[in-house]
Order: sequence, then C-alpha cells, then structure tokens
Amino acid sequence: MGRGLLCLQDRASAGAGVQVKIVIADDEPLARERLRQLLADEAGVEVVAEAGDGQEALHACAEHDPDLLLLDIAMPRIDGLEVARHLKDFERRPVVVFCTAYDAHALSAFDAEAVDYLVKPVRQERLASALQRARALAAARGDGTAPAAAGKRRTHLCARLRGSLRLIPIDEVRYLQAEEKYVVVHHARGQDLIEESLKSLEEEFGERFVRIHRNCLVARDELVELRRSIDGQVHAILRNGDRPLDVSRRCVAQLRATIRNL
Repeated sequence: MGRGLLCLQDRASAGAGVQVKIVIADDEPLARERLRQLLADEAGVEVVAEAGDGQEALHACAEHDPDLLLLDIAMPRIDGLEVARHLKDFERRPVVVFCTAYDAHALSAFDAEAVDYLVKPVRQERLASALQRARALAAARGDGTAPAAAGKRRTHLCARLRGSLRLIPIDEVRYLQAEEKYVVVHHARGQDLIEESLKSLEEEFGERFVRIHRNCLVARDELVELRRSIDGQVHAILRNGDRPLDVSRRCVAQLRATIRNL
C-alpha cells in the first residue's frame, strides 16, 4: 500500500470525530434542499449557511469559516470555478466539493483544487464518500498553502476587509499600483488593498492592463495621452484619474503604440 494512501487513511481516522461545518452554494432552492436532506442523515455535520450565487458563497465563507463548501458551478454573478479561485486568498481555505448537473466541467473543477465532483442528482453514497475525504482534509486544514486554482480569467478581484470581503469587478478597475507587499486597486468606487503580486495580475489580465512602470498597471481603456513635464518625466493621463501617473522610460514606446491603437 502506498505511503500517500496510508497518510490519507491516518488523517481520516484522526478526523473521524471532527464536526464539519458546511456551506451549501447553489442557485436552485430545490438543489439546496436536497443537499440539506442528504446531510441530515450524516453524523457530525452542520450546515452553517446557504448561498444562492457565487458572491453570497464567498461572503458566507468569510463569515462562517466552514470546513467544507458544497459548490455548484453554473451560478449567476460569479460562477463556482471563480469562487474556488478566490478562496485561495482565505487564511483557512475550505475544502471544495463541486455539485453540478454537468460533467463537462470535471477537469476544470479538479484544476480548481476540488476534492470531489458530484453530478446531480447527488446520491447519498457519493456524498458520504465526499464527506469522508473532506473530513480527513478538514482535520489537517489551516496551513494556508493551497495553490492558486487554474482556469479561466477571473471577473472580480477580492479584497479582505476586517473579516469581511469586497468583490471588485475587473471592468471597474482603473489601475493597479504595488505598495510593499500589497497592491492598491484603484476602481470606480474607491481604493482597496489586495495581497497579490503585480506580476501575477499582469499575467492573468494582460489583455486588459498595460504596464506603465515597474509598480503600476493601467487599464488600456483608461489611457488618454502621454505628457512630458518640463523636467522630462513622462506621465500617463487617465480618463477617470485624479492625477497623472509616472511612466518609466522603458515603457514609453510601448505605451505610445498602445494609445495609437486604442
């Protein structure tokens, strides 16, 4: 028997008495009701919240710190795959089990670090098996080292605010500026801090943002013109900016080409 399997079995035994806190996220009330009924027959579980879309699911996880999130994929506002990606920013990331009517998303689900993938209608024995895995992982949860989920580009950024969170639509972001270990997101409703690197944001959202400085990315549709001050410093003028932004010399030529092509 392999060492990895022995390790998982040891964790499962250690976590056998663990009370598992669960959030159910599905936009269909009947689907949520079915999961509640199935969970009622399982010992050692507690449904602490329900959510009807991805944004509600993230807020529920921030408020209740669940061990397990039973998560639909096709949901309004933010889909389940993107929810799983945002969970990487949580200090204690819940175990994710996807529950969906479609099996076409299975590969993306496991790329998103899900521990199981249940196809509706969910069967009791499959849910029990997923709970066993989740219980074993919940017993060892909390190291905060889960990798970022792969998949399609996010539609929102997630800022943590004193125990709650704010979801910022990417389309509302005007520019991103690195400050020490944080990135300041300047958007239509103000500013927020996120704990992501400017490099990773550029890799993910390079089609929307352009680098103007080693510490700044600007939304392409915010760029209006470049101006040179009397001291020779080039500045970017933004459509909705409250001040010009410094442009590094190495970025000037690319920015001029970008503006011409807008």
